Amino acid sequence: MITSTNASAMWKSPQSEDSLASDRTMGAGRLTGAVQLVAMLAPHERERMFQLLGENFTNTARQRFEEDLTEKEWVILLREEQCGVIQGFSTLMKLEVLLGDEQITAFFSGDTIIQRDFWGQTVLPRLWSRHVFHLAAALRSRKVYWFLICSGYKTYRFLPVFFREFYPRYDRSTPGEIKQLMDALGERKYQQEYDPASGVVRFDKPSALKEGIATITPGRLQDPHVAFFAKFNPGHVCGDELVCITEISPDNVTSAGRRMIGEEEPYG
Repeated sequence: MITSTNASAMWKSPQSEDSLASDRTMGAGRLTGAVQLVAMLAPHERERMFQLLGENFTNTARQRFEEDLTEKEWVILLREEQCGVIQGFSTLMKLEVLLGDEQITAFFSGDTIIQRDFWGQTVLPRLWSRHVFHLAAALRSRKVYWFLICSGYKTYRFLPVFFREFYPRYDRSTPGEIKQLMDALGERKYQQEYDPASGVVRFDKPSALKEGIATITPGRLQDPHVAFFAKFNPGHVCGDELVCITEISPDNVTSAGRRMIGEEEPYG
């Protein structure tokens, strides 16, 4: 079942965030960010979020956007530092499923968008990591997972960059118990639209990434992670989403993941 929780921490990006961002983003301004409750969004903020969605995805509909946003609990808003304009966002919710006699908690990432001029800045992964790991630390009696769906290779590439063990992946099979968990979460969240055989969500009315947002070029296919994503989600260009999962644990992060969490934060 889907449950609601109180936001125990509302993270904001530190002032030193992305000091090298100007070298990565074609002269665009720096982003700042904060995690806030979806219920606290102002109408103009919702309007800007929907505008960003339409600029990056096809077949967007306001009603569907609002319904999807309403079920989420938190949103990370990314603003251009100088003018305060929202240039990106990511939504998040908590899911709980019963697998056998074990209660499993997963944090699910919904729509995630960053305007092209600001690609490469690390505000979003830093805020997301600190918020989610903080929430997971309060659930010490159970395993906690990140459940996500990927229609673009860039989202999938977050997994090998920041996590040591994640599924599905090119270099090992998905363990049976992990596949059961992925299926349970996929069916709970997407019901008839999730196909357990392929591990892919196929929407009745898909919203695909617009051309040029996450195009897989021949050069990109040299990356085994990207090649795996393209092979196992061939319908990604039409909006099909690959179901993925990784455990939220300090022991499961890479060195890049540790930097995103912040060594000063007590997560264990």
